[in-house]
Amino acid sequence: MTNKPLVAITGASSGIGEATARAFSTAGHPVLMMARRIEKMQAMGLPNSMCRKVDVLSRDEINAAVADAEAAYGPVDMMFANAGVARLADIGRQPPQEWDEMIDINTKGVMNTVKSVMNGMMERKTGTVVMMSSIAGRKVYPDHTVYCGTKYFVHAVSESLREYLSDYNVRVLVLSPGVIETEVLSGVLDEETLANYKENKVKMGGGIGADIVAGLILNAYQLPQNALVQEICITPTRQKF
Repeated sequence: MTNKPLVAITGASSGIGEATARAFSTAGHPVLMMARRIEKMQAMGLPNSMCRKVDVLSRDEINAAVADAEAAYGPVDMMFANAGVARLADIGRQPPQEWDEMIDINTKGVMNTVKSVMNGMMERKTGTVVMMSSIAGRKVYPDHTVYCGTKYFVHAVSESLREYLSDYNVRVLVLSPGVIETEVLSGVLDEETLANYKENKVKMGGGIGADIVAGLILNAYQLPQNALVQEICITPTRQKF
């Protein structure tokens, strides 16, 4: 067991979510890992961890996972609303079903995740919420249209939540990464967009390791509760857009 507070992460089976789970576990925190691929989380073998198969569109599944983890490790002190999907494509040829998927997971899923811990944090007058956005939530790209819309949503909601929750001593941090070495490209089904993305990634010398991003989240979390890093925006040095 550990006396450090519980952290919870959605989309914890890969990428930044996985790296963040590892970073906080190494720092001694119990970790609730939530994702659809439970076997990948279990294979990580983190001590003082709980793995739950969760679809972020199901409030019941998220709430049940949080309740189970809190019964074992105490209240969630940080929630990383990380789960998301990137179906990047030219809007003129993109199937509307891909819009639906991004809007549902990247907006409704984020709100369901925040709601699962928000009231408890408000009652305890402490806690940190980390919201996964993107550089695409700060600027637009022609082949990211709906994806950008969902990430702008995350930014807008985060700004409002930050002001609202500040009266309760709860912190809200927005994470806005550029090109990171993760599985994000697996969500790009449009061949032309995928090829362009890969070409641009090569030009900038590749993406940043997810472990670097996880370290920044951990460092920001470890600040005193009265100090808040409002946004982490990190890109490769050679990323121009």
